Amino acid sequence: MNILLELKHLKLFSLPARPVICKGLLIVIVLIVLRAILSPFLAINSSEKEEFFESTVPDLFPGIRRDKFVEVPQIIWGLNNQKIAFARACLTARFLNRSLLMPSLSASLFYKEVDLLQPIDFDKVFDFSKFNARCHGFVRLARYSEVLNRSEPLKLQKGSGRRWTVERDLDQLQQFIGGKADDSEVIEIVGKHPFLWPDHWPVKDYAKIFDCLVLVPEIETEVVKVISKIREAGQRARHEAGVSHSKQRRDGSTNLPIPYVAVHMRIEKDWMIHCKKWEQRSKSHEICSSKEEIIHKVSQITDLRRPVVVYLAVADSLLEDDSITSGWRVGMVAYEKKKLGVTDIYDRQPYLIKSAIDFEVCSRADVFVGNSFSTFSILVVLSRTERLYNLGKASSCGENIGLSSYAYNVMGDDGGPQRWMTDMSDTNLQRLSYGTNNVSCH
Repeated sequence: MNILLELKHLKLFSLPARPVICKGLLIVIVLIVLRAILSPFLAINSSEKEEFFESTVPDLFPGIRRDKFVEVPQIIWGLNNQKIAFARACLTARFLNRSLLMPSLSASLFYKEVDLLQPIDFDKVFDFSKFNARCHGFVRLARYSEVLNRSEPLKLQKGSGRRWTVERDLDQLQQFIGGKADDSEVIEIVGKHPFLWPDHWPVKDYAKIFDCLVLVPEIETEVVKVISKIREAGQRARHEAGVSHSKQRRDGSTNLPIPYVAVHMRIEKDWMIHCKKWEQRSKSHEICSSKEEIIHKVSQITDLRRPVVVYLAVADSLLEDDSITSGWRVGMVAYEKKKLGVTDIYDRQPYLIKSAIDFEVCSRADVFVGNSFSTFSILVVLSRTERLYNLGKASSCGENIGLSSYAYNVMGDDGGPQRWMTDMSDTNLQRLSYGTNNVSCH
């Protein structure tokens, strides 16, 4: 009504009697403008609002084009290899000034039997809208429905073999920027899958993309259930030991959650065979760790008051020793999925989702202990390091700063596990992709 009065005041309606139709036309225009302004706030749900804002907010970096795309092969192998491959594909698309077409992930874990892979859409695991909102202006994910098919895809064949160096790969990518390549709506990268592509991007760029990955609500709900079970077990352990939990928040309230330790326990048969061969080739003795060695190292961590629950993240189906919860020191109450009573949550999920749940449980633990040659452990520590950096903490040496991480396969100065933070200054992901025993607390 106010808008109409303003228009009348400006004499936009003071027309001769003859063009009454013009009045109606102006009213229709006003209504259309109002609808355009208010439509995002009338969306059915939050995801629709996010889609609207993502599509209407102008790019901070115009080079990330919405009308040009990169397509990559299906992403395979373990969860964290898939995360690395996805991030590498995103950064490649960014380098080419294009959006990445939403790739297929792999729900199953097969390394050689490609025909047994079970493809799963990215947005069945991670929230598509939140990814674009969090990574806005850095990289962009697109749906296949955005492709207009105005031209045949331009194929970019990835090279292979020892002669295909990092320099040759980068030179090839540069040849697909502008020029004739710009005439093609889609650049289709064929050949090796992204995890095996030469790496050109710094760790901090990967960390930014990993930080944009948010689980879809259905999986997040399962994560919360598992963590709640762990904290309930911790509450019982403290109650049985007659220990109160009265630590206060900064605001004075006393409802802090019960802390827990998460240990990524790599003692499965396939891992032990693999790491023993790895030690022989590298002449290193800091890759494999037995159950007894892990228990000994973890028991020397003093970050948390005991009794404390220790959640053991382990691939149960590949585990030969079902006694992993026994033998722990006094005050360390070990739980795995069966003892915790959450096997039903995991059993109904494919491999990829099981791993995604365990990753978040470990990432959100008060203390995390893992193996510095395991991609799972490496990316958990990267996630925790990124959070510490965001809090202004670039070192965990000699103090308990919260979100502590340790490598149980590397001995620290005090004889316990080595404190562990990711080196965010690394110029590529080589050490994070394949592991290292050169870890430190800063």
